[in-house]
Amino acid sequence: MSSRYSTSDIAERVVSLNRVAKVVKGGRKFSFSALIVVGDGRGRVGAGLGKAREVAEAIRKGVEIAKRNMITVPMVGTTIPHEVNFKWGAAKILLKPAAPGTGVISGGAMRAVIELSGIKDILTKSLGTNNPINTVRATMNALQSLRTAQEIADLRGKQIEDIVGRRLAFAHRAAAKAPDESSAVEV
Repeated sequence: MSSRYSTSDIAERVVSLNRVAKVVKGGRKFSFSALIVVGDGRGRVGAGLGKAREVAEAIRKGVEIAKRNMITVPMVGTTIPHEVNFKWGAAKILLKPAAPGTGVISGGAMRAVIELSGIKDILTKSLGTNNPINTVRATMNALQSLRTAQEIADLRGKQIEDIVGRRLAFAHRAAAKAPDESSAVEV
């Protein structure tokens, strides 16, 4: 594979494993579906649903699909840039930025997506369904809809100070420079 990201950097987590039975003339045919979340812990995360007759094959397919569907999550330091409410099917979720040191306050399927994306401080709440597939999809779409203050300023043709004020603009710039410096040290 000629991917920019090596597979050794990517962690994977099985969120849910479901056995499905199809009743046929001779009895029952069992199949498995595996919901997998993969991430590098540095702002890239993906989710995939693999289906097969065997558990191992379903997990393998889920990992492949998740790696193909990876997204980049915009972060400000160790948290997200702003609060977001998102609805996907019956799943309604709330993501709120948190102060440094808060940790990941999340439950169930959302926790896997948040932790593997590399977000360290966040408050989350799943308000709708407890179905892990819809919850993971809603979380992924909510993270994809996030925008940094710099992106909004560029879209509007303004300076970042005009959007968030001088004090917050300084914090946003410091947070934006921090990941670049750490990646330069690793290379």
